[in-house]
Amino acid sequence: MGTDWKHSTAVADGFDAYDDLPERVLGYATVFDRLGEDVRTVLDYGCGPGKVALRLAEARDVDVIGVDISERMLEIAREVRPHPRVDYRRIESGRVPFLGDGSVDAAISCYVYINIGDLDVIRAIAAEVHRVLRPGGRYAVLDTNPDTTGVQFSTFRNGEPGLDYAKGQRRQVLLNRPDGEVLELSDYHWPRQTYGEVLADAGFTSVEYSTPVLGDIPGAQVAGTLLDTGRPAEAEAAPFLIVTGVK
Repeated sequence: MGTDWKHSTAVADGFDAYDDLPERVLGYATVFDRLGEDVRTVLDYGCGPGKVALRLAEARDVDVIGVDISERMLEIAREVRPHPRVDYRRIESGRVPFLGDGSVDAAISCYVYINIGDLDVIRAIAAEVHRVLRPGGRYAVLDTNPDTTGVQFSTFRNGEPGLDYAKGQRRQVLLNRPDGEVLELSDYHWPRQTYGEVLADAGFTSVEYSTPVLGDIPGAQVAGTLLDTGRPAEAEAAPFLIVTGVK
């Protein structure tokens, strides 16, 4: 059985305490860039404790609808990361019925697909996002890079070194928290091709893949952090896969 993201308060609190340094430097910056121009409303499907939604509202002149299955995640988001341009809502059986067809300009899903072991559920999410996107709207999916599973990055490791994971196989996840504690989770291995197939099946076109490393993004070496000490793994291996499609 995978991690209980929906009901576990310990998981929600532990994930909130994790310092998402490489994610915000390499992952989120790339996601925001891939959304394109003329974007006024963005759906953050699987917003968790609101870290990405808040950064997006601060980085871009947009309104964000952050949605999640976990009441505890949404509680943290509303209490810790409120913003006048972010609206946090609950996902209902995988759907967002409070949003009309073609009602948002862009959408993102960060660390959602890897935490679902059922491809039919993932396909349903992609279809729901496709429904609420306007024609021409872009959808960006961010997950850990399946091609660098087992690599110890500055703050996390997905999977055990040396193991070749099969499609849909569970993996151990270790998140190093600033307090010295390690949050152990479990996710699922989805090859790069799976992401493209899921988006294409939902009706998305012009599917593109991005795997940034330090040096690809100006200013990515954050002074005084783990990314600024020696030669971090993020300088050689891409920790994240960002897949985008257009409705």
